[in-house]
Amino acid sequence: MSSIPSDLKYAKSHEWVRKSSTPRHVVVGITDFAQSALGDVTFVQLPAVGRVLKREESFGTVESVKAVSEVYAPLSGKVLKVNEALNADPAVINTDPYAGGWLLELEVSDESEWSALLDPQAYQSVAV
Repeated sequence: MSSIPSDLKYAKSHEWVRKSSTPRHVVVGITDFAQSALGDVTFVQLPAVGRVLKREESFGTVESVKAVSEVYAPLSGKVLKVNEALNADPAVINTDPYAGGWLLELEVSDESEWSALLDPQAYQSVAV
């Protein structure tokens, strides 16, 4: 069974969202289920800082020995920061998907979209 932290929200496309201590800022990554399905991650392509994303828009890719998978914005917003450490060691997504393997930080532009995300129990039914 995949790890599904209870303090996060989830998208059906297997991204997780964590609220930051700064209002309207969130951190985004892919779930343990997603990294497990992908296998050994070998490369990550992330958007430029400053790019404005719409909810459910593809913003990059995660490549593994098995496949290339697109990642999607779970919320609309402006990219504030990307995890540059993944350029040197993308495999951290496999070993630490909820901390060191984060992908980007967003400034959320439409907080009403938060209600479209899944709680951990609802996500568990998707991650099977």
